[in-house]
Amino acid sequence: MNWKQKRLFSFIMVLALLALAAYFLYPLDESIELGLDLRGGTHVVLEAKDTETAQVNDDAMNRVMNVIKRRVNELGLTEPLVQRQGARRIIVELPGIDDPNQAIQTIGQTAQLIFKNEAGEVLMTGEYLVDAQAGFESQFNQPIVSIEFNREGAKKFAEITRNNQGKRVGIYLDEDLLTNPRVNETITGGKAQITGYESIEDAQENALLLRAGALPIPVDVIENRTVGPTLGKISIDRSIKAGIIGLSLIIVFMALVYWMSGLVAAVALGFYSVIVLGVLAGLNATLTLPGIAGLILSIGMAVDANVIIFERIKYEYRQGKTVKAAVNAGFKRAFTTILDSNITTLITAAILGYFGTGTVRGFAITLSVGILVSMFTAIVVTRMLINLLLNTGLVNKPKAFGWARR
Repeated sequence: MNWKQKRLFSFIMVLALLALAAYFLYPLDESIELGLDLRGGTHVVLEAKDTETAQVNDDAMNRVMNVIKRRVNELGLTEPLVQRQGARRIIVELPGIDDPNQAIQTIGQTAQLIFKNEAGEVLMTGEYLVDAQAGFESQFNQPIVSIEFNREGAKKFAEITRNNQGKRVGIYLDEDLLTNPRVNETITGGKAQITGYESIEDAQENALLLRAGALPIPVDVIENRTVGPTLGKISIDRSIKAGIIGLSLIIVFMALVYWMSGLVAAVALGFYSVIVLGVLAGLNATLTLPGIAGLILSIGMAVDANVIIFERIKYEYRQGKTVKAAVNAGFKRAFTTILDSNITTLITAAILGYFGTGTVRGFAITLSVGILVSMFTAIVVTRMLINLLLNTGLVNKPKAFGWARR
């Protein structure tokens, strides 16, 4: 591949990335999800309780955490936070939910499925359950929950229905009667339907609880506070203001020091902004206030990469090379320095992302994405724009780029 083909390939690749980023960013106000600190939401603290049959210990708390995480994930929320606090407490943060009280009730419900005979004796529990899905029954189009048991549960359920033909078997959720059907025949195959729901929403909620599993010990809500979007709006406005001021100062500095090269770097930063936001939108990433800080930090690193490149080009040109030779040597020899400095930051971001939670992880992710995109724009986009100016003859004087020999 000769130099013309390489430049054409770079040009097509940059245009394709910009088009893809624009696709993911449209519409802009809906493309990127905001975290709890920017969008608002609910902060809940749950505390586990001892019962006559189960005590609060590490094993029970770990199982509670796992069940709550599954329930929160089933709610389809964006970047929720579930973390343990002390020996008995769990913090749950739910960003941007429409009905926080309903969500809290769903998360904290014990959700123990029980089958009882007419005498009130427990015949079977939900420990054998493997799936539960809400839907509508075919005859009267009433909401139902279809449940499925594992192999052991299927055998046990078949035995229960065989021994209770002509009798009623009540199906309870946390001691609340869901339905009390009469058994007409033995049910094999490990599948059954729960009826008696007033709405499909109720059926979906119960199906969610059953899929996620029952809490091994009960929990109480001891704190429930709402984080309003007003704080988020203030934070966003201030972040935008800080970003505009910072970018403006950077552009002025680069233009004064590096002339046309500085303006090229400013245009490359525009490419960077569109591409990095498009990547975040494409990854369905959630933007938090620390995440915005990570983006702003990566902008500084993008400028730093351009400074290294321009200083290297200036050095090569002052060693007697032609303009094009100095540009090629400058980018080639600056690449190693840029790569080394960014790899160390990426390693740090990876550690933060792996061990951190919530907003710390958000910071690490946005910083990592920003660094990778900044390297691309500095090495590919800036070089493409400089070569475009030199080859078209629009600007080809070294002094205009700030590379004049002393």
